[in-house]
Amino acid sequence: MTGLNTKLIHGDDDTFNRVPDIIQPINVASTFEYNSDPDKLVKAKDQKISEASEVHPFYSRISHPNSLKAEAVLSTVLDGHVVVYNSGLSAFFGALTHFNPKVLAIGNGYHGSHGVANLFTRLNGLKQVSLEEYDKLGPGDIIHVETPENPYGTAHDLSFYVAEAHKRGAIVIADATFAPPPLQNPFEFGVDLVLHSGTKYFGGHSDLLAGVLVTKDIKVKHALIGDRSYLGTNISNLDSYLLLRSLRTFEIRVLKQSSNAEKIVQYLSANKDKYPVLKNIFHSSLQKEAFVSKQLKHHGPVFAIELTSSDSAKRLPSKLKYFHHATSLGGVESIIEWRAMSDPGISETILRISVGIEDVEDLIADLDHGLSSFN
Repeated sequence: MTGLNTKLIHGDDDTFNRVPDIIQPINVASTFEYNSDPDKLVKAKDQKISEASEVHPFYSRISHPNSLKAEAVLSTVLDGHVVVYNSGLSAFFGALTHFNPKVLAIGNGYHGSHGVANLFTRLNGLKQVSLEEYDKLGPGDIIHVETPENPYGTAHDLSFYVAEAHKRGAIVIADATFAPPPLQNPFEFGVDLVLHSGTKYFGGHSDLLAGVLVTKDIKVKHALIGDRSYLGTNISNLDSYLLLRSLRTFEIRVLKQSSNAEKIVQYLSANKDKYPVLKNIFHSSLQKEAFVSKQLKHHGPVFAIELTSSDSAKRLPSKLKYFHHATSLGGVESIIEWRAMSDPGISETILRISVGIEDVEDLIADLDHGLSSFN
């Protein structure tokens, strides 16, 4: 069986290689010539736009060579048919547009996803309930499970929610941004659609925006592409080029980040008494439920800490040398965020930490210095 790294590097070898370059060129064109053979020209009314764009790109809002190459690589590693978007939120918007549920059960998670759901509530009366109110779902409704969950890096039991949703005819979307493969494969637990913010670990360098939906149903993929062409949410030429560059090193990066995060969490947990300012540590590696080890092959590179006061949480980032104080996550550089800066619903004592690929001993020493400064 072909390994993940090989798939990441060669998954698009047979997809629109129009030049002999080893590295795909940046395509800046917004439009492309139609087929030069008049006998192969097909009128718009006689073709599906999603299928036509896969055969021969003709307009970049619909598809272009590098977006198709990115989808080809991701399809080989995500265990399904992939549709790429210009952001993770665009992907979530695309999913809700396609399924158009009457009721959405959604956990705490990323505040941006709640913002998208609120748009649907405002426009067509989508009813939103908590993740635990799955009994209110009916056929065609959605459970949206973010696991591991933003900003804490803690896991939810996919098998449980899939069982509860499917017995009611509902659909399960798993946002697996915080644990992409090889850390986790939600399809193993029966989910219907997988979502990733490709900006994060697939991008990995804090220089692009992307979103990904993965489905087992080719008809759903074509429907999503059809909607995407009118929503105007296809990934850009430059971002898809950068995404392809990033995917070549994806497994190497994410496994290093995962290993670093587990070691840091283990150290902080074992030495918690050393830091009176440190109230709580949140991460899937600290969870004791049986499903966690079954669902996660490796733990995600994001965790959160809670300090004893909002003032200490606000000040800790300025005391660190190797953690940038910024939002977002998944890059090769470590980032810490006083989460109240970007999430209006979060406690002001919470800090989200995205672990990079630096030497873990340096990261531990940096956190030790910062936390000890409050003693």
